[in-house]
Amino acid sequence: MFATKSIERIEAEQLGHGERTLSRVLGPGQLIMLGVGAIIGTGIFVLTGQAAAANAGPAIVLSMVLAGLTSVLAALCYSEFASSVPVAGSAYTYAYATLGEFVAWVIGWDLILEYALGAATVAVGWSGNLVTLLHQVGLGFPAAFSAAPGTVVQVAGGDPVTAVFNVPAVLITIAVTALLLIGVSESATVNAVIVIVKVAVVLIVIGVGACFVDPAHWHPFIPPNTGAFGEFGWSGVLRGAGVIFFAYIGFDAVSTSAQEARNPQRDMPRGILGSLAICTVLFVLVSGVMVGIVPYRQMLNEPAPLVVAVEAAAQRAAGTAWQGPLGVVKVLVTVGALAALSSVMVVMMLAQPRIFLAMSKDGLLPGWAGRIHPRYKTPHVSTIVTGVAVALASGLTPIGTLGQLVSIGTLMAFVIVSIGIIVLRRTRPDLPRPFRMPLVPLLPALSALVALVLMLGLPRATWERLLVWMAIGVVFYGVYGTRKSKLRGAAVQGEEAGPEDPAS
Repeated sequence: MFATKSIERIEAEQLGHGERTLSRVLGPGQLIMLGVGAIIGTGIFVLTGQAAAANAGPAIVLSMVLAGLTSVLAALCYSEFASSVPVAGSAYTYAYATLGEFVAWVIGWDLILEYALGAATVAVGWSGNLVTLLHQVGLGFPAAFSAAPGTVVQVAGGDPVTAVFNVPAVLITIAVTALLLIGVSESATVNAVIVIVKVAVVLIVIGVGACFVDPAHWHPFIPPNTGAFGEFGWSGVLRGAGVIFFAYIGFDAVSTSAQEARNPQRDMPRGILGSLAICTVLFVLVSGVMVGIVPYRQMLNEPAPLVVAVEAAAQRAAGTAWQGPLGVVKVLVTVGALAALSSVMVVMMLAQPRIFLAMSKDGLLPGWAGRIHPRYKTPHVSTIVTGVAVALASGLTPIGTLGQLVSIGTLMAFVIVSIGIIVLRRTRPDLPRPFRMPLVPLLPALSALVALVLMLGLPRATWERLLVWMAIGVVFYGVYGTRKSKLRGAAVQGEEAGPEDPAS
């Protein structure tokens, strides 16, 4: 169960399949765009307002900084791994090389929470912003088909409606799946265009919104705790960081494209760290402006908090020269949110099939998960399966439940990757490392510790769902993985595993 696989063997298995391999077409600019495309999305356009209203208040800015620092530590770990192990699979592959097959399976199963459920969360946010945009231009959308079953949807000028299915979320999932089937180069091009649009929108919100900030809304900066953990006070800052951590998810998705990077040893660290640096600065600024325009409690359960902030600024500007431009900005924010969420879905749903691809190559998933389309050079079967799963989850599950599951799943991956760096430095000190994380083992240990602390700040119900999900994964591994594992099969047949591939 704890047999490891050498990095040389991993590279040989994933890169040695002739024509049926992924195409190396991505440069450093495209990798940075992929990272920014994945990071700027649901977290800032949807979940920020909820975390401010329920957990941190104006101190959501501190929550952003704490989550950002956690991400920087993890990003350094991912950068070293991605430059040393330039193949698909991300944290799953890194765990297989350092901590053994069982831990690799656990993290691979856990990553479904990050990428597939992450895409589903984004799809729900996309749906909410689409409905908002339609209302802004005078069009309606049936409330019953705009949210998860059982969700009470408020209707302007009418009685609340109980939703039965989230149709827009399913439709955007189908569209993204179709794009990803065509090819990674085409997907990256579409993503780059969308990223330019949404970064421009965020900059407009920061620039215009700063003119309408009311400093009184920042006081008290850290609202007093209500007596319950996570409801304001410093525990609220911690809980807010755990919830809003979803905003930073995405830089690690860049590492799943290592096998499609033209020069992964040089460009993967640039893509990971560059995208994270850009987004951290934007997040801190936009969250500060947002809670400076609108009292934080007004953003509870708002699916489009930035739109609420711009609307508040427009009301304050009524009768002035700002009134017209702010009306345009309000529509631009909604369009930017739709663009932002679309690009996040592209990257998340690009990453998940590549995890399945790596697991299939090891025999831990059925062979269909590793099939590469002969023309498009994409893992087409696993892309379709991912699309179906995301569509069902987004159509049937509320965004709050999805978001917290994604956060805890990602933090768990960060803990394992951070530990993996320490282990690999000890077991393979000779391994070429084009990018080296500084201060090992101190910084990787700190990365794992901070990620664990953020996990502990999440609600008990989220932990319970995580444990149930992981229990299902362990059962699947026991029933299928232990019998089909290629590493185990080689050991049984008496093949030489080598010094880095212990057969027992």
